[in-house]
Amino acid sequence: MTPPQNRRGGPAKKSGSSSGRGPASGGRPGAGGAGRARGVGTTKKSQPTGLPNRPKQAKVDVHDPDGIRLQKLLASAGVGSRRVCEQMITEGRVEVDGQVVTELGVRINAEQVVHVDGVRVTLDETRVYLAFNKPLNVVTSMNDDLGRIDIGDYFGDRKERLFHVGRLDSDTEGLLLLTNDGDLAHRLQHPKYGVLKTYLAQIRGPVPRDLGKRLREGIELEDGPVKVDSFRVVDHQPGKAIVEVVLHEGRKHIVRRMLAEAGFPVLSLVRTQIGPIRLGDTKPGKFRRLTKGEVGDLHTAAGM
Repeated sequence: MTPPQNRRGGPAKKSGSSSGRGPASGGRPGAGGAGRARGVGTTKKSQPTGLPNRPKQAKVDVHDPDGIRLQKLLASAGVGSRRVCEQMITEGRVEVDGQVVTELGVRINAEQVVHVDGVRVTLDETRVYLAFNKPLNVVTSMNDDLGRIDIGDYFGDRKERLFHVGRLDSDTEGLLLLTNDGDLAHRLQHPKYGVLKTYLAQIRGPVPRDLGKRLREGIELEDGPVKVDSFRVVDHQPGKAIVEVVLHEGRKHIVRRMLAEAGFPVLSLVRTQIGPIRLGDTKPGKFRRLTKGEVGDLHTAAGM
């Protein structure tokens, strides 16, 4: 089954004035009760609105005298030219280990955690991030004890020790992420972090109208209930249909088991997306390197 191609105040006005922006009292509608006279009460300055921040950390010195200048590392990581990176730093858009850095003389090492505009930047050039389209009848293992074709046959000659993010059954094809970033791999597949996985499943039709509702409310399995984050019918033909299932669960055979329990055994299954990363037009058995932007988006999805 080939998945469809996708690609992410000032002072209060007096009671008699009219600004067109709300009650003359300057308060929230209904905040003072129905019996309060117009213009009576206090008006507080509006609070600035900003993006949610990560938990504040105790102030620490992130400068490493033996390190490399921050702007040089950022430029090497592809964030922008040296001059652009310097401007980002002075504008307070760069964080190192949770601390906003605005001085151009700061030196750091590649193991420190850097965010630019809230997005993680990978400084360690030894990190590898790959998107692989696992074909049918390939085992998600680097070395299968039974001698079956596995992903080690595709990546076994690489010098890095790669972790695969989650698993795909032998009879399931589609997107598999591989990386030597163990922390990221762990977060992406742990349901605690809620990273969504998207699947296209072919089932027998017709699909009843209430199937999506049942799956969203939850299906009881022998090892506990499971529910989807979203569900929709993508296509239908006489006697069969293609449905999209999105969930953050990672239990074995979870999509197949859930749909079978609902009365619709899976005929074929493809994983098309993990978090922000899409399978796209990568052919079965082929892989591609993730872009720096995609790696940053993955870290964001995993809360890093």
